[in-house]
Amino acid sequence: MPKHWHPAHWPSWWATPLVGLAGGYLASLLGWPLPWLIGALLAVIAARCSGWLITELPGGRKGGQWLVASGIGLHFTSEVLAQVLSHLALILSAAIGTSLLSLIGILILRRAGENRATAFFASMPGGASEMVNLANRNQAEPAKVAAAHSLRLLLVVLLVPALFTWGLAPIEAPAPAAVDWPWLALLLPGGALLAWLWARFGQPNPWMLGPLTLCAVASVSFDLHLGLPTWLGQTGQWLLGCALACHFDRRFFRSAPAFLARILLFSLLAMLAAALFGYGLGALAGENQHALMLGMMPGGITELCLSAEALQLSVALVTAVQVLRLFLVMFLAEPLFACWQRRRADF
Repeated sequence: MPKHWHPAHWPSWWATPLVGLAGGYLASLLGWPLPWLIGALLAVIAARCSGWLITELPGGRKGGQWLVASGIGLHFTSEVLAQVLSHLALILSAAIGTSLLSLIGILILRRAGENRATAFFASMPGGASEMVNLANRNQAEPAKVAAAHSLRLLLVVLLVPALFTWGLAPIEAPAPAAVDWPWLALLLPGGALLAWLWARFGQPNPWMLGPLTLCAVASVSFDLHLGLPTWLGQTGQWLLGCALACHFDRRFFRSAPAFLARILLFSLLAMLAAALFGYGLGALAGENQHALMLGMMPGGITELCLSAEALQLSVALVTAVQVLRLFLVMFLAEPLFACWQRRRADF
């Protein structure tokens, strides 16, 4: 056999999509919620923790976000947009409330002796990559900040869809949306182009927000009422699951176990507080309580919006809360940390 065909010389990512595919298929047979996301996630984590350090498929997370965000954007119609605009005060309250949950993490980590910057940016419910960048600029420990966001996202992805599906809000499979390939042939490449441009200008989460924005604007402007084919949405889930899993291995779980235990505690408390706050806010406003509970969860915008789609909750409401929270954290986190640094008093 020629040397370059020997498995030892193959790229380290060649098996990742295959392992994820097997996990997603098995989860779909078991009826697990979001099977192609969670099945791929667990299968790749299991492979990596066994010592087989397969790595992320190049561009896999971007591709998954592009497909999932396009599908989420197509949920927006003129009627849905009108409903979102009429509830801006509610959405703002939910976004601010979710951001305030970071105080739980800051308090836990500071009491454990973490420095201010690490405790602050590890607890922020913003994009992981953006928080790591801010951590680097503010003398935090970026490895711990990245670990905190990765573990919290893992918990949300594993727990929230299962709890909603089998406990809080049992659902049936959604009916397939209408598919229009001429429109998709315009919107999918257009979303990728907009994501690339947003990334060039340093905008946060470009591969999520770029395609979502383009598809939402087109859907509202032309009253499309379309969706992605089921298999294309499942492909996005599969790519996201494989990419997220590559943050975890035995070394991750063995590193700083006390720190990870505190992040676990913080994440569970924040999820419980978000659920209670969302339920109460929904009851006061007379809105969908389960959608607000999901929208306020301290996880990744892509994964939570995908969960809303799978659970047949208000995708637009969940998306609006998550996007607004992302921008609040992105623009306010560093100034708020600077203000805190100027104070001598500590928690």
